[in-house]
Amino acid sequence: MLKTSVHKALGGDVPVHSTIMIQGWVRTRRDSKAGFSFVQIHDGSCFDALQVVVDQKIVNYETEIKRLTVGCAVAVSGELVESPGKKQQVELRAKSLSVIGWVDEPESYALAAKHHSFEHLRDNAHLRPRSNTFGAISRIRQKLAVAIHNYFDKKGFVWVNTPIITTSDCEGAGDLFRVSKLDFANRNLQKTDPINDQHDFFGSPTYLTVSGQLNLECYCLALSKVYTFGPAFRAENSNTSRHLAEFWMIEPEIAFADLSDNADLAENLLQTVARELMEHCQEDLDFFNKHHNQKLLKRLSGLVTSQFERIDYTHAIKILKDSNYSFEFEVAWGLDLQSEHERYLTEKYFRKPVIVMNYPKDIKAFYMRLNDDNKTVAAMDVLVPGMGEIIGGSQREERLAVLDARITNKDVRKELWWYRELRRYGTVPHSGFGLGFERFLGYVTGMDNVRDLIPFPRTPKNAAF
Repeated sequence: MLKTSVHKALGGDVPVHSTIMIQGWVRTRRDSKAGFSFVQIHDGSCFDALQVVVDQKIVNYETEIKRLTVGCAVAVSGELVESPGKKQQVELRAKSLSVIGWVDEPESYALAAKHHSFEHLRDNAHLRPRSNTFGAISRIRQKLAVAIHNYFDKKGFVWVNTPIITTSDCEGAGDLFRVSKLDFANRNLQKTDPINDQHDFFGSPTYLTVSGQLNLECYCLALSKVYTFGPAFRAENSNTSRHLAEFWMIEPEIAFADLSDNADLAENLLQTVARELMEHCQEDLDFFNKHHNQKLLKRLSGLVTSQFERIDYTHAIKILKDSNYSFEFEVAWGLDLQSEHERYLTEKYFRKPVIVMNYPKDIKAFYMRLNDDNKTVAAMDVLVPGMGEIIGGSQREERLAVLDARITNKDVRKELWWYRELRRYGTVPHSGFGLGFERFLGYVTGMDNVRDLIPFPRTPKNAAF
C-alpha cells in the first residue's frame, strides 16, 4: 500500500488502480440513498480535496462514517480509480476508513459553516489555515519564500542573518520595541528611581530591529552580494490594513553598484519571482483571481512582461501637477509621494510599473548618497499598479565626509562608529533596497489586508495566538 498525498493522487503522480492511503481532514460528507457516502478529504498539499466513495458495507459505516463532520481527521485506504463525475478525474474507493480525531461539539466548531468573514477568521487564527483562502495563502507564501532564496542563490548572493536585537534605529523613525531585562513592573518610575541602562542586560538600551540594512552593509563590503530575509518590528500604534508590528523583510545589498544597478536588480527580482509563481502556483492563483481580485492574473502578467518605466522624482511631480487630477494630498516638490500619487503614475499615466528615482534629500534617510545637485539623494521607489510602492531603496553614501555632514546628531554619529569605519577602509559605491514580504505576498494574491498575509498577525492590543 502506498501512503501518499492528495496532491499526488490528483496530480497524476499515482497510477490509477493503485492501492493507496490518504490521511487528512473531512471537508464535506454527503450521503447517497444508494447506500454509500461521498467524503471530501483535504490534507493541505494542494487546493482541491480528494473525493472518497465509502460503501455502506464497510464495517464502521453506521457507527462512525455517517457521524463524520467537517474537520474530523481520518485515514482512508482503498483503490484510486477514474471518476465518472465531471468535477474530478479520479476518486478513491475506500476499503477502510478510520477516524483519527473527532470534532467535539460540531455545532460550535468555528469553521463548520461554508463561508466566513475575514474578521471571524482573524478571531480564530488557530483554525483559519484550514480554510480555502488561508491554505492557499500558506502555500503561496512558502513558494514565494523559496523562489526568493533560489533567485539570490543563483545570482551568487550570500544569505546573512542580521541581528534581531539592535541598538540602532536604521530609519530614524522611532517607534521601536525595547528589549530589556529590567523589572519595569515593580519599580518606581518617578524621578527618584530613574532607569539605569548600565544595569540592563546589554549595558545600553536595545530594541527589536526595524531593518537589517546597516549590519548587512558590513558583509556587503566583504562578500560583494548579500541579502537578509527575516523578521522586523515596529511599535507604530496603527490599526490600518497596511500595518503590522511584526513583519518580514527581504533586503539585498550589492557592492560596486550605483542606483541604476539597484533598479535593475529590483526589477529582475520582482519579474523572476512572479513568473515562477505563475508557473508553479496556478491552481491557488486561479482561486484568488476568481474569488478575491478578478484582475489578479492580468496584473501579474503585466508585472512579468512590462519594462519598468524609470523617471526622476522631479519629473513625477511635474506629471502629477500637469494632470489636473483632483488629489486628496498636495503635490509639491519636496513632499513625499502618497499612495494616490503612486497609483496615478502606474495605473493612469504609464499603465505599468514605475521606478521613481532621485528624491529630495530632506525627506530621505542620512545614509542615502547625496547627488551632485546637493538637493537630491540617489534614492528609488518601485511602484506597481494596484498597490503603489512595493520596494524602497537607495545607493548608499560611501564618502565619509559627506556621511558625517548628513548625520547631524552627534550621539548617532558616535553610536554608529563602526558604520562610519566602513567608509575608511576600502570604501566603494554600494546599493540596496527593502521589499516587505507580506506586501509582496499581498500583491501576488490580491489580498488587501496585511493581517491576512502572515500566520499570526501582531497588531496593537492583539497578540493572542
